[in-house]
Amino acid sequence: MSESDYDSVDEYTSLMDGHVAESRSDDLSLVNERRKRRSRVENEELGNGLPEVHVEAGGASNINSSGRSASGSGNQQRQRHYRDEEEEELKYGAAHVIKLFVPVSLCMLVVVATISSVNFYTTKGIYLVYTPFHEDSADTSTKAWQAFANSLILISIIVCMTVILIILYKYKFYKAIHVWLIISSLLLLSMFSVLYCEQVLKAYNIPMDLFTLGIGLWNFGMVGMICIHWQGPLQLQQAYLIFISALMALVFIKYLPEWTAWAVLAVISIWDLIAVLSPKGPLRILVETAQERNESIFPALIYSSTILYTFVHTVTYAGYVQAATMASGDATGRDTAVSFTRTGTDNQNNPASGDAEEGGFTLEWIETHGDRSARRAQEVLENSIALTDEARQRQNRSTETQPVQQIAVTEEERGVKLGLGDFIFYSVLVGKASSYGDWNTTLACFVAILIGLCLTLLLLAIFKKALPALPISISFGLTFYFATRVIVAPFADSLASEQVFI
Repeated sequence: MSESDYDSVDEYTSLMDGHVAESRSDDLSLVNERRKRRSRVENEELGNGLPEVHVEAGGASNINSSGRSASGSGNQQRQRHYRDEEEEELKYGAAHVIKLFVPVSLCMLVVVATISSVNFYTTKGIYLVYTPFHEDSADTSTKAWQAFANSLILISIIVCMTVILIILYKYKFYKAIHVWLIISSLLLLSMFSVLYCEQVLKAYNIPMDLFTLGIGLWNFGMVGMICIHWQGPLQLQQAYLIFISALMALVFIKYLPEWTAWAVLAVISIWDLIAVLSPKGPLRILVETAQERNESIFPALIYSSTILYTFVHTVTYAGYVQAATMASGDATGRDTAVSFTRTGTDNQNNPASGDAEEGGFTLEWIETHGDRSARRAQEVLENSIALTDEARQRQNRSTETQPVQQIAVTEEERGVKLGLGDFIFYSVLVGKASSYGDWNTTLACFVAILIGLCLTLLLLAIFKKALPALPISISFGLTFYFATRVIVAPFADSLASEQVFI
């Protein structure tokens, strides 16, 4: 058997190096074992996509140690990936906190500006049909129980509507949900928008004929319906959602009795807490069902800093797993090469190799055995690296062949989401505070809501699950409102009247 027969090697022929000291009398058993082992290796390669190299010799402890070192390096790389991912999430979360502060602030600003300039939304006299008690009595206790009763009736209707929506979504009645949301958006962008524009034009004494107003509102409404329920520029869709939330907040401020509005804010926060955090809460069921189906919630219900957040999270996670697997494969190949070198050295220094010539191995073959083993291990390592590089190139080619539009979408599809109901009730609180003409109270409520929203997003980053956005912000807002209205404002007025400046 010439030495040239061993030059064309791969990961299978290198298995011969572990059997230098065996006698020829065991050839049949070695051949059978090698065939079984080779079939097993082929099956593992088909499953993993990377070749495995097994050496059975006296240096098995080296193989075990190299396996442990490979697994240890793989664990370290995985931990490093986890740390990098956490840092990225922190940076990503901080950026999107700002992206939520801006629309929430814009929505509250629209409501405050309208309340301050248009008297229509502060005058009472017409109330919603859901509030049968109008708080006409001068007795405080009567106003309190009437406000509480009105808030319970209104919350009961909200709960019923939410449960109906969840049932429709659970059983995939998507068309019914779309019709429902389209009708609601159409009413807001047509009837309530006409009412809003009419009052703004009257307040600023701007003349406009009905024909021009009708054409403008028709175009405004149709563009809004297309952007919300179909597709359009992201900034335009966000602008329409902010405007719709401001309109709904103005409707609540206009048509809710005085004390009922504050009671509704307190009760809706408790309901939001129950609906999101309880195991059978309807909003929790909605979020979990959407995650199980890998679907995004309807855009008419959710404000998102970007689009299709759930889909992109799945893609990002899959890419991370693939990168970690390839890195651990490279580390395993390097450790396998080291184990081959150590095994060859151990076999060369083995005393039992002195009798190997009787088994058909010459002394020259034994002396050059270590060099051949190291060379073959290097070739096996190069083959494994070539395979991993080829896999990377295939992956890069597959990603490059994707449409440019899909790549652009995936770069923009990560974001945080906030329900439009949160926008509405934030604006109701600040709008009610501004309706009394006290700017100190208005600013205090505005800052309190933003602080509560920041704490909610911080808890969202810690617990990594859907959380209610109303309880913390509304609690802070109500506390700051009553503290400023009852304590801070009278104290500041008394200081000003006494000419005391702090």
